[in-house]
Amino acid sequence: MKRLIIFAAALLMCGVFISAGDKEEEIVFLGTYVLIEPKTGTILDEKDCHERCNAGYLSKLMTLLIIAEDIDSGRLSLTEELTASENVSGTKGAVVWLSPGDKMTVEELIKSAAVGNANDAVTVLAEHSAGTIDEFTARMNARAFDLGLRDTAFFSPYGYYDEREYTTAFDMAVISAELLKHEAILPYFSIWRDYVKAGQTELVNENTLSRTYDRHCGFKACHSDEAGYCISECGKNEKGEEYIAVVLGAPDEDTSFGTAKKLIRSGFVGYRMTASVFPEDALRPVSVRNGEEAAAELGFAEGTDLVVPKGENKLRIVTVLPAYLEAPLRAGQTVGKAAFFNGKELIFETDVIVKNDVNKLTFRFILRKIMYKTIN
Repeated sequence: MKRLIIFAAALLMCGVFISAGDKEEEIVFLGTYVLIEPKTGTILDEKDCHERCNAGYLSKLMTLLIIAEDIDSGRLSLTEELTASENVSGTKGAVVWLSPGDKMTVEELIKSAAVGNANDAVTVLAEHSAGTIDEFTARMNARAFDLGLRDTAFFSPYGYYDEREYTTAFDMAVISAELLKHEAILPYFSIWRDYVKAGQTELVNENTLSRTYDRHCGFKACHSDEAGYCISECGKNEKGEEYIAVVLGAPDEDTSFGTAKKLIRSGFVGYRMTASVFPEDALRPVSVRNGEEAAAELGFAEGTDLVVPKGENKLRIVTVLPAYLEAPLRAGQTVGKAAFFNGKELIFETDVIVKNDVNKLTFRFILRKIMYKTIN
């Protein structure tokens, strides 16, 4: 087995550190919550964020994500009119009073679901998206699986209480982060009050942060006896930085909204994004056996934006590489791993690759080299 060599290096980064003692106040409450940076999915603060619980009507965020993806793929159009089936009759919970045969545009149906939490509007969207409510629910679970969410299970697109249904604060934050990628649907999460059905039905958003919070750019709030007060909220500052806070099981609305705002503020105050390019001089060439070159130049397979505390001026790079490589080698070939740490926390991991081809040493190549040296 080849021996492994582990190298460590440091990246200098500038900024002003905001210590835990500088936070405006400690967040204390009995539910679960998480704060993430949506582009990287980095968890910045959390309490039991992987604990399974019921999130009530926040599950409609997955419903709306599926619809948003249908719009982006051309499966649905915002201006398309859909006809309500017999299944809208007797819909439980919030409704916009659709009757079988009624027609509404996809845009109005989305607005009804996102702002007014309308379950009859969800029925129309789900049936036209997948054929039946059961098939649509299967799509929701399949999408959750694709996103790597192993602590989420949906049993309807509505968010009705079902003791079998569960999710986590973190999983709901990931779903919310996916919604940010779909510009067609985002404006509806910022509407506080509107009308549908030619002004006959008023919609009022339960997430009052859509009206009162100047950094609001999404998503949804809800409450029920079983789930308590829940919110998924995205805040965006003047620099374009975004943070998502999900709070589940809060005892009241003030705690739910207040905790979300404090979490997002701590993101703006305490963290920053780094540049996406890492200095490859942190990697030294590795010797090559039986190759036309004595060593191979190495590089990182990919770079990404990282979220680090402001003022944290050093990141450690730990690379795991073989003691030597065997020719032939091809550009882009993976030969090791690189991990970036903020203290003991793993922030990012990527492959180490060979930057250029290194051909296997042949007798013909050796002969050419000898002849070249003789002539010159």
